[in-house]
Amino acid sequence: MQKPSFQELGLSAEILQAVANLGFEEASPIQAAAIPVIMAGRDIVGQSQTGSGKTAAFAIPAIEKIDASSTLVQVLILCPTRELATQVADEVHKLTAYTKGIHAVPIYGGASYDRQFYELRKGVQIVIGTPGRVIDHIDRGTLKMDGLKIAILDEADRMLDMGFRDDIQKILDATPESRQTVFFSATMSKPIRELIGKYSRDPEMIKITQKEMTVPTVEQQYFEIRGRAKFEALTRLIDFHGFKLGLVFCNTQRMVDELADMLQAQGFAADRLHGGIPQGQRTRVMNKFKNAEFEFLVATDVAARGIDVDELELVVNYDLPYDAEDYVHRIGRTGRAGRKGMAVTFVSGREIYKLQFIERYTKTKIRRGSIPSQDEVEMKRTDVLYERVRTTLESGDFKPQDAFVDRLLERGFTPTDIASALLHHLIGAPADAPKAAEAAPVRKPAAVDRPGRERPVTQAPAPAALPRQPTPAPRPSAPEKSRPSEPVLRKASQGMTWVRLNVGKDDGVGPRDVVDLLVNGAKLPGNLVGIVELQPGESYAQVMQSDLPGIAKSVRAGNWQGRDVKMEIVRHGGAGSPREKARAKSSRDDRRPASAAPQRKHSKPWKKRESR
Repeated sequence: MQKPSFQELGLSAEILQAVANLGFEEASPIQAAAIPVIMAGRDIVGQSQTGSGKTAAFAIPAIEKIDASSTLVQVLILCPTRELATQVADEVHKLTAYTKGIHAVPIYGGASYDRQFYELRKGVQIVIGTPGRVIDHIDRGTLKMDGLKIAILDEADRMLDMGFRDDIQKILDATPESRQTVFFSATMSKPIRELIGKYSRDPEMIKITQKEMTVPTVEQQYFEIRGRAKFEALTRLIDFHGFKLGLVFCNTQRMVDELADMLQAQGFAADRLHGGIPQGQRTRVMNKFKNAEFEFLVATDVAARGIDVDELELVVNYDLPYDAEDYVHRIGRTGRAGRKGMAVTFVSGREIYKLQFIERYTKTKIRRGSIPSQDEVEMKRTDVLYERVRTTLESGDFKPQDAFVDRLLERGFTPTDIASALLHHLIGAPADAPKAAEAAPVRKPAAVDRPGRERPVTQAPAPAALPRQPTPAPRPSAPEKSRPSEPVLRKASQGMTWVRLNVGKDDGVGPRDVVDLLVNGAKLPGNLVGIVELQPGESYAQVMQSDLPGIAKSVRAGNWQGRDVKMEIVRHGGAGSPREKARAKSSRDDRRPASAAPQRKHSKPWKKRESR
């Protein structure tokens, strides 16, 4: 059955503009079924799993029913947790972006009362909150329900499981009897039915089954990959499987721009799509992608519902989505029209627990995968080329090059050497080496499985790049390189101290790389690494002093692209800079009297500290 567009649901121009800005093109089943009924004023009971788009299903009609000229609370949305309340509030704010005079506020425990008091006094039409804090405001008289038109219970089953039954009843008893009541619940237990029977009037049941949200034709895999290694992992997967049309999701606009630039620098035909791009340009990019005019689209979730490409082979969660609903929307872009598709998710650290949560909600086991090695990628490319050449030879569908081959044979080369040289030009492409050498510094990710192994496009120029590496190593050149860029480090934060690494911006190191080297090489806790400052030939970072007593002044911090990296503790905050060295020397001279009297030894440092 054809799903209706939002234009067919009789929505206002402001809501349609907000919906278009979010990237929605057609209503999901729960939205198509619930929006007209709620707008008609009827009570409903919606039974739908996470991932169905139910937030917009109740938020859109609720916004449409609001009288913007009145500042009374007209819509109350109850949520079981503050995380869900903030998520719903965020979507409500996006949906009201073009509707003047409508204001919403989330109220939940753990947040400032003063801010909530201020918003409620100013006047809001929509309140999104957790039961405990809503009751608190009702009891204080800061939340009045006299003008309430519609009460919405999101994930009602979870609220009952968490023991909020009495709170929910108290809240609903405080609302006008003429209100409209909307229940959304993934399950329909006896307590839920009792609550519905008591507070709803002839509700319409709307049930969306789980099968409408599963994607059986999609092969789902996840890979445990650290942040800086994601790009290398992505390009290897593309090369190994030979994907020609894929959609890559990131959580931020900045990451979308960075990744799209990196893909283009490596020779992929890629474009980008996010909320910071004008609507007209977004529409053009979408149309080009649907027509397969480029290979890979990097996007935020703004594109999750707007892309409908039957030939889409790959969906990549470059960043793990925030919830199961986003995950289902993303991977549902592939595996269309009975075709097979692959969904790849990159996770690291604690994100594995979020992935397990997604598995529970989608009732799907996501298989763990392993990134192919560089040798496996090369072998796969060779196999593909072999099959193409074999097929061409067997079909005879090629133009003979006898004259060209005879010229080489006359020079004394053997047929095997000639074929090998041609394949070398075809696979290794020495003519492209300068381009690859220029592209390499753009990427420089940490190796995925073997240090120093890169994609084919960056392996060829490696020898040409070697002369640049030894330059900082000789002792005579080190002062020349470091002296102009020695930083005047700020005073370290309380409880912190500076450490120095002997690699910097000129070596392609970024802030994340510094943290990775400190965590994996120097074995420091990643959550206790503070400010990072990059210089051309070295890097500085603040770390907790409590983590350093058992560490020597200088320790090995791992390997960066074949170069041994060492971490050195910088004493007295910024002692590595020329200004601090001069200050330290002056301080030592001041503290060195003709006769080293004990009282001078103690009094002078105190004066020095006061002057600082």
